[in-house]
Parts: sequence; structure tokens; C-alpha cells
Amino acid sequence: MQQNLNHIESNNISKVAMDTSVLKLAIIGSRGYPYVYSGYETLVKALVEILPAKGVEITVYCHAHLFPEKPTHVNGIRLVYIPTLPFKSLAQPIHSFLAFWHMVFTKVDVALVLNVSNGPFGLIARLFGKPTMMNVDGLEWLRPKWKGFGGVYFKWAAKMAVRFMDLLITDADAMQAIYLKEFGAKSVVITYGAETSAGADFPFLAEWNLSERDYYLIVGRMIPDNNADILIEGFIQSNSTKKLVIVGDVPYKDAYADKIRSYQDPRLVFTGYVRSPETLASLYKYCYAYLHGHEFGGTNPTLLKAMANGCAIAALDTIFSREVLQNDQFGSYFSKSPADCTRWFNWAESHSIDIEAKRAIMHQGITEKYTWETVSDLYLYHLKSLANKK
Repeated sequence: MQQNLNHIESNNISKVAMDTSVLKLAIIGSRGYPYVYSGYETLVKALVEILPAKGVEITVYCHAHLFPEKPTHVNGIRLVYIPTLPFKSLAQPIHSFLAFWHMVFTKVDVALVLNVSNGPFGLIARLFGKPTMMNVDGLEWLRPKWKGFGGVYFKWAAKMAVRFMDLLITDADAMQAIYLKEFGAKSVVITYGAETSAGADFPFLAEWNLSERDYYLIVGRMIPDNNADILIEGFIQSNSTKKLVIVGDVPYKDAYADKIRSYQDPRLVFTGYVRSPETLASLYKYCYAYLHGHEFGGTNPTLLKAMANGCAIAALDTIFSREVLQNDQFGSYFSKSPADCTRWFNWAESHSIDIEAKRAIMHQGITEKYTWETVSDLYLYHLKSLANKK
């Protein structure tokens, strides 16, 4: 029978919360801490800032080239810097391979592994008796950025994760069903969390000459499966009098990112990375609507953050978006075509009352399962269960 976070008895989680024993946890597969770049780093940041108070000693493995300064500890978290090659396709596997070999010779009770590309390295941990939990994230083998061999590798790596990792975490019910159908693999659903961002204020918008409700917002990496190009092309063809703000970039030279930045329209605003939490909170809070084009992930942290900050939301019509937005209750949808995006923009321009109605109820979509407290308790419950089974 499939395990699900809704089926874990609350008294079991309470017992874990009361357990005073120390759990030694290693986290492998993110870019590091406190570096925040994607959903993985968002998860790492949340866990390392919550779990230590619950009796967890955490080591995070970091990509050495991303950290000019290399403190051994930040906020009580032990940091280990592992070298790798700074290339899109090789950086993570090389880094994780070396991190696994370092981890198995340290006093670690259990490892949380991120990124399904690291599935084969579960064999290393198993040979040395180190229990592993893997968050598999999205359907990596379908992402356009991993063409040819990359897609084949990710599909194989997912099969290896099923074989060698002790517990798989899927971040959405729909993703759990896909792993069961595709690989016959059971998994536990633990979503991402979100909370209302603090510090939002109008002055943070001044840098880009933005005003309240006079812009649409896109937040995410400039990669093909986030579909910013389709949204931008649809917006350019629309009759919108508002602006379109695109937040994000990629940390490497990339043709698709160059394409996104090449669009010319006076209504387009490219901010690049926004590293100030207060500025990003302001962009969410005061936008007319947030646009979510992510295609192959499960529960997306950026979508949850838009909900928590009360944005009206239009999303690419996927099973993952519909799960989080509870179908039409909290979202409206567009298909994967510039023409349909144009249709949506033109509709939104003339339906401000409907947009405001969505905005007014959006916070209700952040139910208990999408809070970081619940997410961290669930991770702790399963991490301790794995360590105890050892």
C-alpha cells in the first residue's frame, strides 16, 4: 500500500518531535547552503533552519566553485566544499560522486539525497551501510535541456534510484502515481512548504519603475521547460498596457537564456537574479498576477510562494499545477502556445474583478501540508525511521 503523508499518524510524528536523541544528517545534491538558486536549495534552507532545533546535526555538501569564502560552519550547519567541473551537465554528478565517498567515511546516520541524477550513487551508500532518502523532484528525463544522452541518463538514473535508495520522496500525489506506474516504485509524498514573505514595501519596486498592480510576474530559471519564451511571446502579441517582469537567470552560458534576454518590447523588464528577500517579496505582493510556466516538476516552491503571498495566478495546464491550485479554485490556466497566452493576457486585462477575487482567497490554498513545519516534521520522521532500521 502506497505510503502518503496524509496517512502518517500524528502521534508518531509527535513522538519523533519529542525524541531527544541526536540524528546526524548529510545532505547531498544541492549546490550548497546558504546558496539559494532552485527548489532544492529552497528545501535545504528550510530544513537546515528548522531541524537543528529538533535534535539534528546537519552537514551540507557544497559546490566549491560557488563559494568564494568557505566557512566551515554557517548558522551551526557544517559545510563541506567538494570540487566539480562548472558545466551544466557534469557539475552535479561529479560533485555528488565525490560527496558520497566523503560521506561514507564520516559519522553520518542517514543521508538526504537530492536530484535523481544521483540515483546510481546509492550503491556506494548501501555498500557502506549508510541509509539514504532521495527526493526525486520532477521528470528530469523529459526536460528539453537534457537532450539525447542526458535524457537517457536521467531515465536510467531514476531506475537506479529505485533500486539503490532506501526511500524515495515524491513531492506531489501526481508524481507519486507516475513513479508507481513508470517504475513500479513506492514513494512517500512530502511537498514543499511556503510562508508569506516579510518585508515587502513599495520602495523596493523603484529600481524598475514599477507600481502596484501594473505588472505581471514570472519567477524561475531561464530553462526551456519553464516556458518563459511562450509567455513572453504571448505577452508581446497581447494588448496589455501593463509590464511583464521576468525574474531569474542561469549561472552558466546558455543559448536559451540568451534567447529570453533578446526579446525586445518596452513593456518587458528583466531583473536577473533578485537575491534580496524583501525585494522578491515586494515583487510578489504587488504584481497584478503571477505566471507559472513550469512543466515537468511536481509541487513547485515558486508557485507555493506566489500563493502564500496572495498573488492571482495563471499556470500552464499540467496535472502538477492543478494539484497545487486545486483545479479552478485557486488558479486559471493557459496551454503551451503563445496564442493561448495572448488570449489569457487579453482576458486578464478586462477582468480585474475576477483577478482580485482570486487574489483575495489565494492564501487559503496554503493548507497544512504546504507549511514548512509539516514538511520538516515529515522529513524528520522518515529520516529517523531509516536510521533506526539500520
